[in-house]
Amino acid sequence: MSVAETFNKLKSNFNADAASGLDLVFQFNIEDGDNAYVIIQNGSCELGQGDHADPSVTLIMNSDTFRGIVSGETDGMQAFMAGQLRAEGDMMLAMKLGELFNIG
Repeated sequence: MSVAETFNKLKSNFNADAASGLDLVFQFNIEDGDNAYVIIQNGSCELGQGDHADPSVTLIMNSDTFRGIVSGETDGMQAFMAGQLRAEGDMMLAMKLGELFNIG
């Protein structure tokens, strides 16, 4: 699965109920692929290419780690502890990712 296909899968797994009242931007910096971001606003989810000007949290990983997390094969916390995933910004938001996108 390509990085673009993985982002589409992430969007299709979006849990609008969990996003009610939230206004967030998740920036994904894929070290061996294209960067993208997800805007979550009032229960909706929009995907954008490249770098967002003001992300709430930035997640940095390679494409294999990204695919594994989205598919549920890789635990995000374990990837973080193993150094496969880095986060910049609001760490607590990174923890909400699984809830917002039905991961795991």
